Amino acid sequence: MGTGQHLRELLGRLLAWEDAHVSFDAAVAGIPAERRGATPDKLPHSPWQLVEHLRRAQHDILEFCVNAQYEELRWPDDYWPAVPEPPSDAAWDESIAAFRRDRAALQGLAADTSIDLAARIPHGSGQTYARELALAADHAAYHVGQLVLIRRALGIWQ
Repeated sequence: MGTGQHLRELLGRLLAWEDAHVSFDAAVAGIPAERRGATPDKLPHSPWQLVEHLRRAQHDILEFCVNAQYEELRWPDDYWPAVPEPPSDAAWDESIAAFRRDRAALQGLAADTSIDLAARIPHGSGQTYARELALAADHAAYHVGQLVLIRRALGIWQ
């Protein structure tokens, strides 16, 4: 396997990495509906806020990579939900499903040999595809760690 193919596979795996930490899928599994909007003392976010932030930020990175008409979102308003509670169980489920769909799309982007991962994104300001894939993985890892911490503080982590 050549270096380019190895990098593609590594970036694809990195987006759902479990080698060094808990995955998104494990971190969201089994959170009781009544605790999804709970914010532990001295911590800034609820599980819902982190899940929805992860979804929004990852979707934004994907859109930036694939949409030539991409428009930058407003920080922080467009990246964080306004309230700590999900509006419904369906909204919770859809946020998780959308995160997984966008993660799969990013993994597909990493695997797409028609894309030069070192190339600058045409409508960007110097960002490369490889950078954006690494950014998505790094961002997710950071907030998944926060999600585990919040679950521990709420007493809902094994």
